[in-house]
Amino acid sequence: MVRLRPRRIRVVCWASAAVLLVVFSIVATSLSGPTGDGYGTFQRGDQIAMVGLGVFGALGFLLFTRPRVEADARGVRVRNIIGSYELPWEVVRGVRFDRGAPWASLELHDDDLMPMVALQAADKELAVDGVRALRRLHQAHQARLAEGARTTPDR
Repeated sequence: MVRLRPRRIRVVCWASAAVLLVVFSIVATSLSGPTGDGYGTFQRGDQIAMVGLGVFGALGFLLFTRPRVEADARGVRVRNIIGSYELPWEVVRGVRFDRGAPWASLELHDDDLMPMVALQAADKELAVDGVRALRRLHQAHQARLAEGARTTPDR
């Protein structure tokens, strides 16, 4: 079983979410009194709304911590920022991590590329090790298929 998650983006997103929440909370506490020469004044509801916006913004940052890849002998499960996929190894032609690509991808037999955002180039060796582990699982599956084809008698 292989479980992979990005490292660098998770740290950046958690830190950014915390900073955003603190900034919006500070702004919310400073909102009080009249808005200037006009008739409006900041109310308690305005302060709560600012904190709420900070919470929603922080949750938006945390969406980028969602990607992961899990693989075993049966197949691979990819969860990206939006969308999740479960693929058996039979539909996978190969695991690619092209030079200059921001993340790895699965090359499928129907010529589609399935991005794996969890294996990001920013994670350097961690991503390379993850791609190698996925390739080993894929090759083991290919070997089992070849072995099964050799032991099946022809009719």
